[in-house]
Amino acid sequence: MAATRAMPEEASPAGYPPIADYALLSDCHAAALVSRNGAVDWCCMPRFDAGSLFGRLLDWERGGHCTIAPARLDAARTTRRYVGDTLVLETTLHDHDGGEIVLTDCLTMCAEDVRDPRRQLLRVAECREREVTLDVTVAARFDYGDVRPWLRRVTPRAWTATGGDDALVITADAALESDGDHDLRAEVELLPGERFRLSLACMPPELLEGARPRLPSAGQLDDCLERTLAWWREWAERVSFEGGDRASVLRSALTLAALGYAPTGAIIAAPTTSLPERLGGGRNWDYRFAWIRDASLASRSLADLGCEHEANRFRRFVERTAAGHAEDLKILYGVGGERRIGEQELALDGYAGSRPVRVGNAAAGQLQLDTLGELVNLSWRWHRRGHSPDDDHWRYLVSIVERAIAQWDQPDAGIWEQRGELRHFVHSKALCWAAAERALRLAEECGRDAPRARWGTARDAIRAAIETRGYDDRRGVFVQAFDAPELDPALLLLPTFGFVAWDDERMVRTAAAVREELGDDDGLLLWRRASAPDDSEAPCPVEGAFLACSFWLAECLAWQHQPREARRVFDRAAATANELGLFAEEYDPAADAMLGNFPQTLTHLAHVTAALALTQAPRTPPA
Repeated sequence: MAATRAMPEEASPAGYPPIADYALLSDCHAAALVSRNGAVDWCCMPRFDAGSLFGRLLDWERGGHCTIAPARLDAARTTRRYVGDTLVLETTLHDHDGGEIVLTDCLTMCAEDVRDPRRQLLRVAECREREVTLDVTVAARFDYGDVRPWLRRVTPRAWTATGGDDALVITADAALESDGDHDLRAEVELLPGERFRLSLACMPPELLEGARPRLPSAGQLDDCLERTLAWWREWAERVSFEGGDRASVLRSALTLAALGYAPTGAIIAAPTTSLPERLGGGRNWDYRFAWIRDASLASRSLADLGCEHEANRFRRFVERTAAGHAEDLKILYGVGGERRIGEQELALDGYAGSRPVRVGNAAAGQLQLDTLGELVNLSWRWHRRGHSPDDDHWRYLVSIVERAIAQWDQPDAGIWEQRGELRHFVHSKALCWAAAERALRLAEECGRDAPRARWGTARDAIRAAIETRGYDDRRGVFVQAFDAPELDPALLLLPTFGFVAWDDERMVRTAAAVREELGDDDGLLLWRRASAPDDSEAPCPVEGAFLACSFWLAECLAWQHQPREARRVFDRAAATANELGLFAEEYDPAADAMLGNFPQTLTHLAHVTAALALTQAPRTPPA
């Protein structure tokens, strides 16, 4: 496993913890982020895309938090880890008097059926050294900080908090007292060996009317913790990967599982919204949705790790959600398959003062032609695993190919979801080619009827256009867009869907040019996407390197039989993870800081795929 490190506290301005200070919790329905200092600063339940219950990550004053920490916290001595191969977090906190607390956090799992969530945040503090005084604060703020809850005491150790369509049942081992009208606090003395448990269970508020909620006992909470540990351990045992990178690959696989929505099989791009790609700028997007593009990449990565069940569920989610008429296809969907994904801005300060804060994602309405090829390529990959499309699905694939053929010569927003002027992106055109090429091969191998001659003519026309207008004859490399000299790391993906072989001389030159022109001395690609229209007046020019691109480069170099260079690039990108093995969307090497939404599915997918290439390439010829 490549070395990882915690980011320096000065990496984030305005008093906000660095993004790398956070750890992910998940129950495969919802997510929470826990800081190094024992604070839950982000938690959305009962779904990933629900309004936040704790949202201090996006507004330090109004967002709300749940904190358990020694009263005299010695933050410099904090350490943390996931308990083995699980999503159960263990944070060791010290006070200035020599006391030590181990804080264990999880979103509890139901061993019987992961689709039936407990919707429970469980926090357990155990004293290990000397007597320790804990400060406990529960400051819930529903709907992204817009609703301060109505608190009602059930017993001295149990309260309910309600507001809007949200409610929490809050139980603890010690008495909780109201602090004002909306917060709960406790001061807890623990001796070595003693535990303090705090449970926050999310439920519809109407269920609390006229009925006393069930209050879990200490033994029941301890059992919940053990069941959660067991669930994650059992899942991790299914991951098949051998080699020196196994620990980090397994952590990426666990993270991908954690970002999956159990009821439907969807995988979200990230569990956060509006963590900026550019501090002080407008690149603040909501990534709590499922992208079709990720389905193809996830299917490849997860299936190759032996996680075919998750890969197949995501594939089926995309196919049934996108099914119908090709012209109705969206590039992203809600985790339940929702098609209407609006975008609105919230009156919050934003992470480290970065505005706007957005809920929803207007990119759902963009034209991204690469999505068409990804859908057909997804079916092709699954066919190669022994699963061929049935009659209904074949008819749908035909409509996808027809749309790709009809629209391939139009400009689009591309893989980077450009919000400015549309362009003729080579990556998009190549995936339109892949739609026709893969469909033709499916028709041949599965004995399906298709207008093969017309599809073949269109396929050849797309290739001819790319090889003339999307290729720089002088340098001998593919370029980002027609009739333009700029390069694009997305070109590194051309071999993944068969447009060009990994070891084709043009691809070798393209990879070398991307690395030379867009990379730093350590091998990290520093390419920056074009600014969005609302980003032009950003006062701070800081923007990070898109991490998935560096892993794509490592994969490409591995399949081009350059193992040393592939390893160098891979290790440099892998070192940007925090000490828990979590990757953000982007990384700023000058500030040694993460940027963008966190943790990022695309980065973890690319990390897995690159690690697989490093393992497989020495014994497998390029495909």
